[in-house]
Amino acid sequence: MFIVIGLVFIVLYALIVFYIGWSGWTWIKPAVSRRFRLFYIMAVVFLASSLILSRVVAGSTVLSVIGGYWLALFSLLAMLLPLVHLIVWLTKLTRLPRHSVQKWSGISTLILLAILIGYGSFNAYSPTVRSYDIPIDQEGPENGELHIVMASDMHFGYLSGRSHAQRMVMEINALKPDIVLLPGDIVDDDIIPYKDKGIGDVLSRIEAPLGVFASLGNHDRFKGETEELIGLLEESGINVLYDETIEVGGWLTLIGRKDYSDKERAELVHLTKNIDRTGPVFMLEHQPVELDIAKEQGIDLMVSGHTHYGQIAPGNLVTGMLFENDWGHLQKGQLYSIVSSGYGFWGPPIRIGSRAEIVSIHVRFSNSES
Repeated sequence: MFIVIGLVFIVLYALIVFYIGWSGWTWIKPAVSRRFRLFYIMAVVFLASSLILSRVVAGSTVLSVIGGYWLALFSLLAMLLPLVHLIVWLTKLTRLPRHSVQKWSGISTLILLAILIGYGSFNAYSPTVRSYDIPIDQEGPENGELHIVMASDMHFGYLSGRSHAQRMVMEINALKPDIVLLPGDIVDDDIIPYKDKGIGDVLSRIEAPLGVFASLGNHDRFKGETEELIGLLEESGINVLYDETIEVGGWLTLIGRKDYSDKERAELVHLTKNIDRTGPVFMLEHQPVELDIAKEQGIDLMVSGHTHYGQIAPGNLVTGMLFENDWGHLQKGQLYSIVSSGYGFWGPPIRIGSRAEIVSIHVRFSNSES
């Protein structure tokens, strides 16, 4: 079954690549010689293969960068070109010169593509701070308040590298959090750039009195030992909760879960079996799933990521169908679910219809004086 799905995907991908390549050729053909055709075909084939080659040739920065930007172009052109061709076809009903229509449709597509890449890059590399205020009917610390900063889906790799990590740490520290939560997808399937770029050293500079805690996501399960990544994160002062429960500050219970895709993941009922029910219970859950179960098990706050809020519209329509809460804040009984669109990105280094973000959560407990 998986082989059939894989073959269908490859055939569909090849057809879309052919469609993009053919469209480009019809626009540039009048301006180039026939000898250029072979070079053009080779360039399209190389670009179409770059993302796969970057996975095969592990550690290749050049292929990873080319593959990422090709995926951005592929995604945008797959949506733009049918619309452009529809408009060109409709102009046949007018008296507009066919040659001019063909020429300007190509130029307009390139201009629009450049604008979208620029806008998408800004959204991906210029994170905003998203703030939420939530009341929890449990007793908290002495002052009755807690400031949480949460960042998810950094996908640290070749395109989301050291400078992006430095920006994140600077933003987090500027918010002066009491505690920092990182619910998964810290690396992008590959631990090599994380180590080579010294990202662990950057993350070690996060400042939070109650500590920094992380769970792992589906892209943290790279080809290799998960224990290696956990070890590197803990060297940076990050406490990794891998289907584990911990008490923080003598009053807060934190649960960190394995990713939903992990077949060895424990049931939440087992993780909550022996916890202190008299205080607040927070959970790091990479994928925003099983909200009803979390509510039944007495979880007060669940922080998640994974969805990227679609990353490139209209992907948000898909995530909205897949997840009860695909972005933002949702309350179910005593449970508050907060889902981040993510600090980084997967695949194309652009965001359209979503923006990179850090989440600031101000919690007021029942013993708060304000």
